[in-house]
Amino acid sequence: MAKTTRLDLMASKQSGRKIVVVTAYDYSMARLVDRAGVDVILVGDSLGNVVQGHDSTLPVTLEHMIYHTSCVTRAKVDAMVVADLPFGAVQRGTASTLDASIRLVQEAAAEAVKVEGAGKRLSAIEAVASSDIPVWGHLGLTPQSVHRFGGYRVQGRGEGEGRRLVEDARRIESAGASALVLECIPHELSREITAELGIPTIGIGAGPECDGQVLVLHDLLGVDEEFVPRFVKHYAKLGETIPQALGRFVQEVREGVFPTLEHSYSTAAKGKGKAGRR
Repeated sequence: MAKTTRLDLMASKQSGRKIVVVTAYDYSMARLVDRAGVDVILVGDSLGNVVQGHDSTLPVTLEHMIYHTSCVTRAKVDAMVVADLPFGAVQRGTASTLDASIRLVQEAAAEAVKVEGAGKRLSAIEAVASSDIPVWGHLGLTPQSVHRFGGYRVQGRGEGEGRRLVEDARRIESAGASALVLECIPHELSREITAELGIPTIGIGAGPECDGQVLVLHDLLGVDEEFVPRFVKHYAKLGETIPQALGRFVQEVREGVFPTLEHSYSTAAKGKGKAGRR
Protein backbone atom coordinates (compact mmCIF):
# COMPACT_ATOMS: atom_id res chain seq x y z
CA MET A 1 0.00 0.00 0.00
CA ALA A 2 1.03 3.61 -0.54
CA LYS A 3 1.44 5.88 2.45
CA THR A 4 -1.84 7.56 3.43
CA THR A 5 -1.68 11.35 3.35
CA ARG A 6 -3.86 14.36 4.11
CA LEU A 7 -4.85 14.47 0.44
CA ASP A 8 -6.08 10.86 0.58
CA LEU A 9 -8.35 11.72 3.51
CA MET A 10 -9.77 14.68 1.62
CA ALA A 11 -10.40 12.43 -1.38
CA SER A 12 -12.22 9.97 0.90
CA LYS A 13 -14.46 12.77 2.17
CA GLN A 14 -15.31 13.81 -1.38
CA SER A 15 -16.00 10.26 -2.58
CA GLY A 16 -17.95 9.15 0.48
CA ARG A 17 -15.46 6.42 1.39
CA LYS A 18 -15.44 6.10 5.17
CA ILE A 19 -12.14 6.82 6.94
CA VAL A 20 -10.95 4.29 9.56
CA VAL A 21 -8.86 5.52 12.50
CA VAL A 22 -7.51 3.42 15.37
CA THR A 23 -5.73 4.73 18.45
CA ALA A 24 -2.58 2.76 19.29
CA TYR A 25 0.54 3.43 21.32
CA ASP A 26 3.36 0.99 20.49
CA TYR A 27 5.39 -0.73 17.76
CA SER A 28 3.87 -4.21 17.91
CA MET A 29 0.26 -3.06 17.91
CA ALA A 30 0.94 -0.45 15.22
CA ARG A 31 2.15 -3.23 12.91
CA LEU A 32 -1.01 -5.26 13.48
CA VAL A 33 -3.29 -2.24 13.10
CA ASP A 34 -1.59 -1.27 9.86
CA ARG A 35 -1.87 -4.82 8.53
CA ALA A 36 -5.65 -4.56 8.99
CA GLY A 37 -5.73 -1.68 6.50
CA VAL A 38 -6.70 1.31 8.65
CA ASP A 39 -6.21 4.77 7.19
CA VAL A 40 -4.87 6.55 10.26
CA ILE A 41 -3.19 5.57 13.52
CA LEU A 42 -3.84 8.15 16.21
CA VAL A 43 -1.31 8.18 19.03
CA GLY A 44 -3.66 9.55 21.63
CA ASP A 45 -2.98 11.12 24.99
CA SER A 46 -5.56 8.55 26.12
CA LEU A 47 -2.40 6.54 26.80
CA GLY A 48 -2.65 8.25 30.19
CA ASN A 49 -5.73 6.11 30.89
CA VAL A 50 -4.97 3.00 28.85
CA VAL A 51 -1.21 2.57 29.33
CA GLN A 52 -0.31 4.57 32.42
CA GLY A 53 -3.42 3.87 34.51
CA HIS A 54 -4.40 7.46 35.27
CA ASP A 55 -8.03 8.54 35.58
CA SER A 56 -7.54 11.33 33.02
CA THR A 57 -5.23 12.37 30.19
CA LEU A 58 -3.89 15.37 32.11
CA PRO A 59 -0.68 13.76 33.48
CA VAL A 60 0.56 12.91 29.96
CA THR A 61 3.58 15.00 28.97
CA LEU A 62 5.12 15.95 25.66
CA GLU A 63 7.99 13.55 26.36
CA HIS A 64 5.48 10.72 26.77
CA MET A 65 3.86 11.63 23.45
CA ILE A 66 7.21 11.77 21.65
CA TYR A 67 8.18 8.36 23.07
CA HIS A 68 4.94 6.58 22.11
CA THR A 69 4.68 8.26 18.71
CA SER A 70 8.24 7.16 17.98
CA CYS A 71 7.30 3.58 18.89
CA VAL A 72 4.43 3.68 16.39
CA THR A 73 6.30 5.31 13.51
CA ARG A 74 9.19 2.88 13.95
CA ALA A 75 6.81 0.22 12.63
CA LYS A 76 7.01 1.92 9.20
CA VAL A 77 3.24 1.84 8.77
CA ASP A 78 1.34 2.80 5.62
CA ALA A 79 -1.33 4.49 7.75
CA MET A 80 -0.99 8.20 8.44
CA VAL A 81 0.26 8.80 11.99
CA VAL A 82 -1.37 11.61 13.98
CA ALA A 83 -0.13 12.55 17.46
CA ASP A 84 -2.09 14.31 20.19
CA LEU A 85 -0.68 17.51 21.64
CA PRO A 86 -0.85 16.85 25.39
CA PHE A 87 -2.29 19.06 28.10
CA GLY A 88 -0.03 22.06 28.67
CA ALA A 89 1.42 22.29 25.18
CA VAL A 90 -1.49 24.29 23.78
CA GLN A 91 -2.56 25.92 27.05
CA ARG A 92 0.82 27.68 27.31
CA GLY A 93 0.23 29.52 24.04
CA THR A 94 1.01 29.52 20.35
CA ALA A 95 4.81 29.36 20.71
CA SER A 96 4.55 26.31 22.97
CA THR A 97 2.09 24.63 20.60
CA LEU A 98 4.35 25.22 17.62
CA ASP A 99 7.43 23.98 19.47
CA ALA A 100 5.64 20.80 20.61
CA SER A 101 4.32 20.16 17.10
CA ILE A 102 7.76 20.55 15.55
CA ARG A 103 9.25 18.14 18.10
CA LEU A 104 6.57 15.53 17.39
CA VAL A 105 7.29 15.75 13.66
CA GLN A 106 11.07 16.07 13.90
CA GLU A 107 11.83 13.66 16.74
CA ALA A 108 8.92 11.20 16.52
CA ALA A 109 8.11 11.29 12.77
CA ALA A 110 4.46 12.23 13.31
CA GLU A 111 2.69 13.30 10.12
CA ALA A 112 0.07 15.46 11.81
CA VAL A 113 -0.86 16.68 15.29
CA LYS A 114 -4.21 17.11 17.02
CA VAL A 115 -5.38 20.08 19.10
CA GLU A 116 -8.36 19.92 21.47
CA GLY A 117 -10.87 22.77 21.59
CA ALA A 118 -11.40 26.09 19.84
CA GLY A 119 -11.44 29.65 21.21
CA LYS A 120 -7.89 30.65 22.07
CA ARG A 121 -6.64 27.45 20.39
CA LEU A 122 -7.55 28.80 16.95
CA SER A 123 -4.42 30.93 16.72
CA ALA A 124 -2.35 27.89 17.65
CA ILE A 125 -4.04 25.79 14.96
CA GLU A 126 -3.35 28.51 12.42
CA ALA A 127 0.30 28.78 13.45
CA VAL A 128 0.89 25.03 13.18
CA ALA A 129 -0.91 24.75 9.84
CA SER A 130 1.07 27.74 8.52
CA SER A 131 4.27 25.92 9.48
CA ASP A 132 3.55 23.07 7.04
CA ILE A 133 2.37 20.64 9.73
CA PRO A 134 -1.09 19.15 9.14
CA VAL A 135 -3.24 19.72 12.21
CA TRP A 136 -6.48 18.10 13.33
CA GLY A 137 -9.09 19.79 15.49
CA HIS A 138 -11.15 18.13 18.24
CA LEU A 139 -14.56 19.28 19.49
CA GLY A 140 -17.30 18.01 21.80
CA LEU A 141 -16.09 16.05 24.78
CA THR A 142 -12.47 17.16 24.86
CA PRO A 143 -10.87 15.10 27.67
CA GLN A 144 -8.32 17.77 28.56
CA SER A 145 -11.26 19.98 29.63
CA VAL A 146 -12.69 17.37 32.02
CA HIS A 147 -12.51 19.65 35.06
CA ARG A 148 -14.32 22.48 33.28
CA PHE A 149 -17.00 20.06 32.07
CA GLY A 150 -17.41 18.60 35.55
CA GLY A 151 -16.79 15.06 34.27
CA TYR A 152 -17.05 13.09 31.06
CA ARG A 153 -20.41 14.24 29.69
CA VAL A 154 -22.07 14.34 26.28
CA GLN A 155 -21.68 17.83 24.80
CA GLY A 156 -23.83 19.91 22.45
CA ARG A 157 -27.28 18.78 23.56
CA GLY A 158 -28.68 22.24 24.20
CA GLU A 159 -29.54 24.44 21.20
CA GLY A 160 -27.15 27.18 22.22
CA GLU A 161 -24.31 24.76 22.87
CA GLY A 162 -24.98 23.03 19.56
CA ARG A 163 -24.82 26.36 17.67
CA ARG A 164 -21.53 27.14 19.38
CA LEU A 165 -20.02 23.81 18.30
CA VAL A 166 -21.08 24.37 14.69
CA GLU A 167 -19.47 27.82 14.74
CA ASP A 168 -16.33 26.42 16.40
CA ALA A 169 -16.11 23.75 13.70
CA ARG A 170 -16.26 26.42 10.98
CA ARG A 171 -13.56 28.45 12.73
CA ILE A 172 -11.30 25.42 13.12
CA GLU A 173 -11.57 24.69 9.41
CA SER A 174 -10.89 28.35 8.57
CA ALA A 175 -7.82 28.28 10.83
CA GLY A 176 -6.32 25.60 8.59
CA ALA A 177 -7.21 22.26 10.20
CA SER A 178 -7.21 19.30 7.81
CA ALA A 179 -9.62 17.12 9.83
CA LEU A 180 -11.88 17.38 12.87
CA VAL A 181 -12.58 14.80 15.59
CA LEU A 182 -16.10 14.98 17.03
CA GLU A 183 -16.43 13.24 20.39
CA CYS A 184 -19.61 12.39 22.30
CA ILE A 185 -22.05 14.79 20.68
CA PRO A 186 -25.57 14.11 19.33
CA HIS A 187 -25.56 12.41 15.93
CA GLU A 188 -27.84 15.11 14.51
CA LEU A 189 -25.20 17.71 15.33
CA SER A 190 -22.42 15.60 13.82
CA ARG A 191 -24.47 15.26 10.63
CA GLU A 192 -24.84 19.04 10.41
CA ILE A 193 -21.15 19.71 11.04
CA THR A 194 -20.07 17.01 8.56
CA ALA A 195 -22.27 18.50 5.85
CA GLU A 196 -21.07 22.02 6.65
CA LEU A 197 -17.32 21.35 6.47
CA GLY A 198 -15.05 20.65 3.52
CA ILE A 199 -12.60 18.74 5.75
CA PRO A 200 -13.22 15.19 7.05
CA THR A 201 -14.97 14.65 10.38
CA ILE A 202 -13.93 11.67 12.50
CA GLY A 203 -16.47 10.52 15.05
CA ILE A 204 -16.18 8.78 18.39
CA GLY A 205 -19.54 8.55 20.07
CA ALA A 206 -20.85 11.00 17.47
CA GLY A 207 -23.04 8.79 15.31
CA PRO A 208 -22.73 7.11 11.90
CA GLU A 209 -22.81 10.15 9.62
CA CYS A 210 -19.28 11.43 10.23
CA ASP A 211 -16.76 10.93 7.43
CA GLY A 212 -14.89 8.38 9.53
CA GLN A 213 -14.73 6.67 12.90
CA VAL A 214 -12.07 6.18 15.57
CA LEU A 215 -11.83 3.78 18.49
CA VAL A 216 -9.02 2.99 20.91
CA LEU A 217 -7.48 -0.37 20.01
CA HIS A 218 -7.77 -1.73 23.55
CA ASP A 219 -11.46 -0.80 23.63
CA LEU A 220 -12.45 -2.45 20.34
CA LEU A 221 -10.47 -5.57 21.31
CA GLY A 222 -12.28 -5.82 24.65
CA VAL A 223 -9.15 -5.71 26.81
CA ASP A 224 -11.00 -4.05 29.69
CA GLU A 225 -14.34 -5.83 29.91
CA GLU A 226 -15.63 -3.33 32.47
CA PHE A 227 -15.13 -0.30 30.22
CA VAL A 228 -18.01 -0.34 27.75
CA PRO A 229 -19.30 3.21 27.14
CA ARG A 230 -22.18 3.51 24.70
CA PHE A 231 -19.92 4.31 21.73
CA VAL A 232 -17.64 1.25 22.13
CA LYS A 233 -18.21 -2.09 20.40
CA HIS A 234 -16.06 -5.09 21.36
CA TYR A 235 -14.83 -6.91 18.25
CA ALA A 236 -12.93 -9.43 20.41
CA LYS A 237 -12.81 -10.45 24.07
CA LEU A 238 -9.13 -10.25 24.89
CA GLY A 239 -10.05 -9.51 28.49
CA GLU A 240 -11.05 -13.19 28.60
CA THR A 241 -8.63 -14.69 26.08
CA ILE A 242 -5.39 -13.25 27.50
CA PRO A 243 -5.93 -14.45 31.10
CA GLN A 244 -6.90 -17.89 29.74
CA ALA A 245 -3.67 -18.12 27.73
CA LEU A 246 -1.60 -16.94 30.70
CA GLY A 247 -3.40 -19.40 32.94
CA ARG A 248 -2.39 -22.28 30.65
CA PHE A 249 1.21 -21.05 30.70
CA VAL A 250 1.22 -20.89 34.51
CA GLN A 251 -0.26 -24.41 34.72
CA GLU A 252 2.17 -25.96 32.21
CA VAL A 253 5.25 -24.45 33.88
CA ARG A 254 4.17 -25.62 37.32
CA GLU A 255 3.34 -29.12 36.03
CA GLY A 256 6.61 -29.39 34.11
CA VAL A 257 4.81 -29.63 30.77
CA PHE A 258 6.58 -26.56 29.36
CA PRO A 259 9.26 -26.27 28.16
CA THR A 260 9.95 -29.58 26.40
CA LEU A 261 13.13 -30.47 24.54
CA GLU A 262 11.40 -29.10 21.45
CA HIS A 263 11.66 -25.65 23.03
CA SER A 264 15.26 -26.17 24.22
CA TYR A 265 18.81 -25.91 22.79
CA SER A 266 21.44 -28.64 22.89
CA THR A 267 25.23 -28.84 22.62
CA ALA A 268 24.80 -30.18 19.08
CA ALA A 269 24.28 -27.31 16.65
CA LYS A 270 21.19 -28.78 15.05
CA GLY A 271 18.07 -27.08 13.89
CA LYS A 272 17.48 -23.54 12.79
CA GLY A 273 15.78 -22.14 15.86
CA LYS A 274 16.68 -18.55 16.60
CA ALA A 275 17.95 -17.28 19.93
CA GLY A 276 16.39 -14.15 21.33
CA ARG A 277 13.05 -12.53 20.68
CA ARG A 278 13.54 -11.86 16.96
